[in-house]
Amino acid sequence: MQLSVIILNYNVRYFLELCLLSVQRAIQNLDAEIIVVDNNSLDDSCQMVKKIFPNVILIENKENEGFPKGNNRGVKLARGQYICILNPDTVVAEDTFLKILNTKNGPLNTGIIGCKLIDGAGNFLPESKRGVPTPWVAFTKIFGLYKISKLFGKYYAQHLHENQSGKVDILVGAFMVMTRDLYNKVGGFDENCFMYSDDIDLSYMILKQGKYNYYFHETTVIHYKGESTVRDGKYMNRFREAMQFFYKKHFKKSIIFDSFMTIGAFVFSLSKKNQKANAKKTIDLYIVFSKTQVNLNLDKPTQTLSAFSAFKNDFNSQIEIIFDVNDFTFKEIICFMEHNKSTNLSFKKYIPHSNFLIGSNNSIDRGEIIHIKN
Repeated sequence: MQLSVIILNYNVRYFLELCLLSVQRAIQNLDAEIIVVDNNSLDDSCQMVKKIFPNVILIENKENEGFPKGNNRGVKLARGQYICILNPDTVVAEDTFLKILNTKNGPLNTGIIGCKLIDGAGNFLPESKRGVPTPWVAFTKIFGLYKISKLFGKYYAQHLHENQSGKVDILVGAFMVMTRDLYNKVGGFDENCFMYSDDIDLSYMILKQGKYNYYFHETTVIHYKGESTVRDGKYMNRFREAMQFFYKKHFKKSIIFDSFMTIGAFVFSLSKKNQKANAKKTIDLYIVFSKTQVNLNLDKPTQTLSAFSAFKNDFNSQIEIIFDVNDFTFKEIICFMEHNKSTNLSFKKYIPHSNFLIGSNNSIDRGEIIHIKN
């Protein structure tokens, strides 16, 4: 078997359905399997998987085991030569896995291969490629020095443009492809770390094996980042603990590092609160991209695909584009989002089978699910 896609889920039933729809299309021409590990979700995630995706291998944990242990459990069942660690709040293009597995970088000394990630509004997510968070690198990130000059740009691997493939130190756990043998050789994710530094730790462990990690820009994946993690005080405490865990494991305990993280947690928390307050947008007009006639019974004026060119430059109105996923490929949807991103545009996907809309406005917005009334 070529590929095993491991998706760890916790209480994101509707995003998981969208993710599985996209993965199902993306593995059609591959010898591949999908494994969903559910960390004791309180919603009906497991029932949905059994009903709509009966061919998906489902592991139902009796408790929330955290990101590392949950993924390790999935990999133990995997049969693929390659594995993909994938977040449930992602959408892959139909050719994502084909491109990743066929890249000439695979047979070389590659460890993990990552790809270009965008948020629900089509904006590039800089954490798609990163450097090792040493105390100095952490300092440049916390105090925004990376915005001033590329000399301070190691945290987000700014030696590479977002549309330039190349070697990087750290890749994000929302999308990671590697051989199963390599994953097992380094012991997988460290189960002593509950979450947040696990992808940094795994990336660094692979660097220590003499491998290099590779950012591959030629395929794009949507990551509804705000859906997988609530940016609150509890999150910041866990994030600080996770970074301290990574630093103590691979370097030495540093008072300077701990101070950076404490200050950074405070600054980060304030900035996210301010951004969160501005995340929601009031929609003035919906434009439905569908090749069939659909009645979504929305509460604002609705136009069809043909009206987009007339309204796209109306910057005084907030316009939401709704894609019917039965009528367009996910690659077409992703490409459209990337090329038409704008402050006055937002995007949602319409899932006809389950009759709901889903999407988010940015990487902080937790997202929105709208159930369509018949």
